[in-house]
Amino acid sequence: MTTLRVLSREDVRRALPMREAVEAMKRAFAQLSQGQAQVPLRVALPVERHNGVTLFMPGYLAADDRMAVKIVSVFNDNPARGLPLIHALVVVVDAGTGAPTAVMDGTYLTALRTGAASGAATDLLAREDARVAAVFGAGAQGRTQLEAVCAVRPIETAWVYDVDPGRAATYAGEMADRLGIPIRVASTPAEAVRAADVICTATTSTAPVFNDADVRPGTHINAIGAYTPQMQEVPAETVVRAKVVIDHREASLAEAGDLIIPLQQGLITEDHIWAELGEIVAGVKPGRTDPEEITLFKSVGVAVQDVAAAAAVLEAAERLGLGVEVSLE
Repeated sequence: MTTLRVLSREDVRRALPMREAVEAMKRAFAQLSQGQAQVPLRVALPVERHNGVTLFMPGYLAADDRMAVKIVSVFNDNPARGLPLIHALVVVVDAGTGAPTAVMDGTYLTALRTGAASGAATDLLAREDARVAAVFGAGAQGRTQLEAVCAVRPIETAWVYDVDPGRAATYAGEMADRLGIPIRVASTPAEAVRAADVICTATTSTAPVFNDADVRPGTHINAIGAYTPQMQEVPAETVVRAKVVIDHREASLAEAGDLIIPLQQGLITEDHIWAELGEIVAGVKPGRTDPEEITLFKSVGVAVQDVAAAAAVLEAAERLGLGVEVSLE
């Protein structure tokens, strides 16, 4: 009999704490960079009539023998309707038999694994004495970005900036309660950036969300928006003077507007990309080598993150008895 374990958002949250998710992302990125993963470029299905896109993201981690596929939709009009910007579902497939074994909420898992990837990058690239964080974007992604940074660095204060000051204020209150640190709402991008040791951008912007001149030497940046060639969160000037680390070369060069735009402008070449994050995890290349250098982790998201997170969630769920088992026969 084929059974499927169905896991809710709360099940996923209980099964995989952020610090464990960070370590899972490190292992996944190492396998990706070492050629131990199969990750086709995601298939995008635009739904222009409704200002959205649905993405299909399969992946297989050979070393772990784990497989999953995620269906994720980003519909930009949803927040105005009181709905989440992102909806997602993850299906775990038994790599040995091809049978589906679990289905779980992918909306929170996407935010979790994206935050965890930035946590891994921050752990490997940010200065050890980083104490102040700044987050652009007060949505679900912005929440797990800050949570992940706080999981790997002793952050004492955080700033949040959002084009909607009300959303920023709500974010500040919720995250201060969750993390136990003061969260300040920045009135301008400059106010947040000038104070920050770690900057996280989690927006759907098509133009840079801060000015290059405000970025201090020694800053680390996690840029996780700009997942199409037309989108941009980070100024081209910042990209030029940063040590650039990516999640996946093929995906980044196909999708990351933060890199594609300065490439098209002739400001950088592909050689400007220092490393994939997995190369740093595996010790193939060093991370930060100078306390004054600016480091930039540019992520567009790759399916190995979903596979690793979903596999870890399922393993813990089976151990803890989370979710509901449903027969498919």
